[in-house]
Amino acid sequence: HRRGLLRPLKLTPSPTIPLRARPLTTHHRSLQSYMRKEQTESTFVKHGPCSSCGSSDANAIYSDNHQVCFSCNAYIHGDGSVVNTNKTRARPLEMTGTIAAIQDRRISMDTAKRYGVTVENGEDGSISKHHYPYHNQEGNKVVGTKVRNVATKDFYATGDLGSAGLFGQQSFAAGGKYITITEGEIDAMAAYEMNGGFPAVSIRSGANSAVKDVKASLEYLETFDKVVICFDSDEAGIKAAQDVLPLFSPRKAKVCTLPLKDAGDMLKANRVREYTKCWWDAKAYKPEGVVSLGDPDVWDKFLKRGTEEVTPLPASFGSLNAMMNGGIAAGEVTVIGALTSIGKTTMVYNLVHGMYVESAKKIGCVFLEADVGETVEKLLSVYMGTNIADVSNEDRDYNLYHEKYDEMANSDKLHILDHQGALEADELFAKMQYLVKGLDCDIIILDPLQAAVTSNENGTIDAFMDKCLKLAKNTGVSIIIVSHMRKPHAKDAHDVGEYDLKGSGSINQIAFNTILLSRDKMTDDDYARNCTQVQLVKCRRTGRTGVAGWLFYE
Repeated sequence: HRRGLLRPLKLTPSPTIPLRARPLTTHHRSLQSYMRKEQTESTFVKHGPCSSCGSSDANAIYSDNHQVCFSCNAYIHGDGSVVNTNKTRARPLEMTGTIAAIQDRRISMDTAKRYGVTVENGEDGSISKHHYPYHNQEGNKVVGTKVRNVATKDFYATGDLGSAGLFGQQSFAAGGKYITITEGEIDAMAAYEMNGGFPAVSIRSGANSAVKDVKASLEYLETFDKVVICFDSDEAGIKAAQDVLPLFSPRKAKVCTLPLKDAGDMLKANRVREYTKCWWDAKAYKPEGVVSLGDPDVWDKFLKRGTEEVTPLPASFGSLNAMMNGGIAAGEVTVIGALTSIGKTTMVYNLVHGMYVESAKKIGCVFLEADVGETVEKLLSVYMGTNIADVSNEDRDYNLYHEKYDEMANSDKLHILDHQGALEADELFAKMQYLVKGLDCDIIILDPLQAAVTSNENGTIDAFMDKCLKLAKNTGVSIIIVSHMRKPHAKDAHDVGEYDLKGSGSINQIAFNTILLSRDKMTDDDYARNCTQVQLVKCRRTGRTGVAGWLFYE
């Protein structure tokens, strides 16, 4: 309702700054009367997002649903009609009142003078408004203000805050040991009071604009030895602090965490000593994933080394369990590689059976070269010790098969992905996530990797393997990936290595364990032709490698 009514004013050294106003037109009087009535008949409820300018917390919402945004000056009546959404026309600069102590917030006269904050008094003599001046980046001119209505706790902006620096920036010369950044003007003044005169400034428009505001004044902030981020201790403030930290030079910025919402509340509650301790204990920025000896939990992680929960491989698989300290650990990616027609799929079905019988783990089967019917047939065959595929239809005992099928089904330990012919990599990965998070699978077996990706290009395989690694580490699931190998390059059928895996080198690089299978399928010796050599060529957890044994196919 003040739009167009107030002339821009020049600040004078006098603590009392007069306000001039143009005569009200009939339209202005009616609009002002309506809005004053609307405001007096409702109470402030909370801050929220503005539908006009997109601000996350600049919109003040009242009990009768009327709203006022101090960022873009939009005014929305309780019936939903909008008075103004013109973000290009800001309120004229408004800076009235006198410089005085803000006693209810324990802000002294000296601090108010330092920041140039003025107050207005109501008819009862109590403070009714605060005026917070914002200067340009050079600090020699007031370009905008934020005005706080004490009774309703809402704000509105005047002048051009878009070209302003941080609140209080003009009050402190560049350079020095410490500067504190807060989320509000009162908080900055409170921090200045409690920090014994160390500089303190505030961002302009709340947590949602923290990165933008800090970037605009980054050159100034970088001149200080240390920067302490002291945003609100709510979800938005905590996130904003983490977003702002990486903007600064390494080891320059720290985060101060408070027991109350903000520095203003700490001063108001006279908890200065607690605030000071939190301020000095502020934690320096450290990128995610970087730890130091002495950090919490580092020693505990060492104590857990070698005690990870493991799922044993079938006892028939030679000395793999011994070489891998008991089997496959939770959170690991294991790769099984072999040439075509060597028997890796047969091994995988025996692997599933062994884990099903010898552990309580739930297993998710992602067999991309077999449909559900074939998968059930092969699982039943291993479970019963009978190759059902070799039994003619008339000789099959489906009553017995169904009985054994029910035994497996009732355990609720086996889940099969019905891929229905083809899946895009992203869709497949989403289904793998469901097996883990929706069906509580402890182990995922993917056979083969090459059918899971759209091409054998390095980038495609790298991206998929990286997703599998993150899924394993984030959820603790053990993922077993079966991979094809390139065409043989040696006459010896057992001369295979991890670098023969088909596709990107990331297959072996990301794997915690790499197991290779080889078989001389062209030998004249019937026994040798059915013997598969098992090699452990990589085990990150134990470092042990070598031939683990032989598997004989009966």
